[in-house]
Amino acid sequence: MSTPPSASTPRRADRGWGREQSPFHPGEQDVQRRVGVRDQVERAGRNMIREQMPEQHRELFQALPLLVVGSIDESGRPWASLLSGEPGFVHSPTAKLLQIQAQPALGDPLWKQLNVGTPLGLLGIQLETRRRNRANGRIVARDADSFTFEVEQSLGNCKQYIQAREPRFDAKLLETAMPVRSEGAHLSARASELLSNTDTFFIATASATPTSGNGGEGVDVSHRGGRPGFVRVADGPLATRLTIPDFRGNFLFNTFGNLEVNPRAGIVCADFATGDILTLTGAAHVVWDGPELDSFAGADRLLTLDVESGFLLEHALPLRFTGLAPSPDLADTGTWAEAQRGS
Repeated sequence: MSTPPSASTPRRADRGWGREQSPFHPGEQDVQRRVGVRDQVERAGRNMIREQMPEQHRELFQALPLLVVGSIDESGRPWASLLSGEPGFVHSPTAKLLQIQAQPALGDPLWKQLNVGTPLGLLGIQLETRRRNRANGRIVARDADSFTFEVEQSLGNCKQYIQAREPRFDAKLLETAMPVRSEGAHLSARASELLSNTDTFFIATASATPTSGNGGEGVDVSHRGGRPGFVRVADGPLATRLTIPDFRGNFLFNTFGNLEVNPRAGIVCADFATGDILTLTGAAHVVWDGPELDSFAGADRLLTLDVESGFLLEHALPLRFTGLAPSPDLADTGTWAEAQRGS
């Protein structure tokens, strides 16, 4: 988006933010203030962010073969994960609830987080249509095959930077899953290759007190897209560092607001041809200015992630995607190879 979101839409009764209560926690407010959009985004957020899902959000979630999940482990580290199934594996019995009939891939840290009371961030993204909706909340029920999620914040997102792909789910592909490969602070050659060539990944972050359930506190997961080569992978003395441009978006700053008060992040990236999944967690830092930022076309700021640990789950995603159509929003954005040549 070229300008902050409009607050002209009349407020609906299901968005029950009181006069003194903001849908944004202090970290998000601080970043909005830093960028100079605090007042207009507060007004817009009270209209955009609901405490339950509108019908079109519920319909989208129930049509998906892929769901992105953000969670935090027992040490407070964020992780991003992918759940998949035949469309219908996500069911919405009410405007506040999502029932998810799926299990994480073998070795995914999400296995240990699916407990009643656990905060999660969900992203429902339909790549072929570039539709996406977010829901943040908590698990309220769990059984052997599914969990039920109660929505605390529901938010629609625009289609910017999403590469369109046509999905095909095939349960037989689960039979090809390979043993889990652990990733340390220095990434393997395969993990580095996947990230260096990707045009899509998802990032999970958490607020300062995500388990409190107060004033917008919780876990969030968001989409990031760019041209192949928009993620720089560089080995340092202590860890592999990922450097990622942040392009202009909706000015809510859910991700960067979380990082303002809790500088950790998790990312998940899939190879859409092989079904490999890479999930990582690490220490995050925002670069607000400087020559490195100036060299990258289209970037408003940069995000670095120093990898701490992760897992490479080979052939773990029972989806294959065809018919790539890059987002037209990427026409004026760069890659790290171009930034290096121009510096």
